Amino acid sequence: MNMSNQATTLFDKVWDAHVVRKIEDGPDVLFIDRHFIHEVTSPVAFLGLESRGIGVLFPNRTFATADHNTPTINQHLPVADPLSANQLKALETNTAKYGISHWGLGHQKNGIVHVVGPENGITLPGMTIVCGDSHTSTHGAFGAIAFGIGTSEVEMVLASQCIMQPKPKKMRITINGQLGKGVLPKDAVLYIISQISASGATGYFVEYAGDVFEDMSMEGRMTVCNMSIEMGARGGMIAPDEKTFAYLNGREQSPKGEAWENAVAYWQTLKTDEGAAFDLEYTYDAADIEPQITYGTNPGLGTGITKHIPKAADVLDGAASYAKSLNYMGFAEDESILGKAIDFVFLGSCTNGRIEDFRAFASVIKDLSVNLK
Repeated sequence: MNMSNQATTLFDKVWDAHVVRKIEDGPDVLFIDRHFIHEVTSPVAFLGLESRGIGVLFPNRTFATADHNTPTINQHLPVADPLSANQLKALETNTAKYGISHWGLGHQKNGIVHVVGPENGITLPGMTIVCGDSHTSTHGAFGAIAFGIGTSEVEMVLASQCIMQPKPKKMRITINGQLGKGVLPKDAVLYIISQISASGATGYFVEYAGDVFEDMSMEGRMTVCNMSIEMGARGGMIAPDEKTFAYLNGREQSPKGEAWENAVAYWQTLKTDEGAAFDLEYTYDAADIEPQITYGTNPGLGTGITKHIPKAADVLDGAASYAKSLNYMGFAEDESILGKAIDFVFLGSCTNGRIEDFRAFASVIKDLSVNLK
């Protein structure tokens, strides 16, 4: 908590509260509240612990779920791919050895590693959260600092519950106004990426502010923070509010009773003070955002569906790279977006894999089926 009168950002409040040690001209030693692991980036980390003869410092702060190698159907059958099967077995063995909770295949709480945390009240405002996956930034929707880490860092957190990290620069992206019909949270973040490019937030931690993000559901905020990575950011976060508290209240691992009241009192302080400085700021108008589509090979190559595919001179990518991406997609400069055929529809990624997203898709299909009769 900021004990001085200096205006402080949300990011600073959470980061500074977790610094165990500052290294002169080096990274901060940052304490980690929650560590999520899955079967792909954890086996080598556990091997490192074993080779050094050390254990897991705080097993109760680590949460494991089978995720990346999880079959969509027939989960009761043996996993066919040998590498996937070995990784899933290693996660089961290692979590049992070190006393870590494990939601494996067949477990009723098994799911996407970035989704099970919020749904079970493991993810809470003001926390530091890491996982061996870039889209860990999803948890930032709750006012947490969350980011992906590599395998050696997974080992470091298991052993010490800390990580050595240089403090990122701070960016704020504000969108005021109301989104139009059919414009969803993913459209809002794709619009931002199209404006600043797929590397425009490299080196920054982003705070999303303004009417648009305040009006979003928690699921929508998770989508936005998840995709902070697609603009090169270390992570993204949104200040917690009454919507956040309502989502978390009563979840299995959320605080209860007096602990809940005390937690909410603290969470209400987690917002950027008026006048706090950012290294870079962008402001957009919600009225300028329409449903988005990407037409190239990176998420920065996107535009509204009523627009034409831009000419090379109007995009941030180099001309040669842009030409290659359009050739790969089978598109040409100045073509209309409307009228392009839809080849496949995919749902279920960690960006849009929550029940709200499936219900929205189902409602569209229901409307289409009615209109076609």
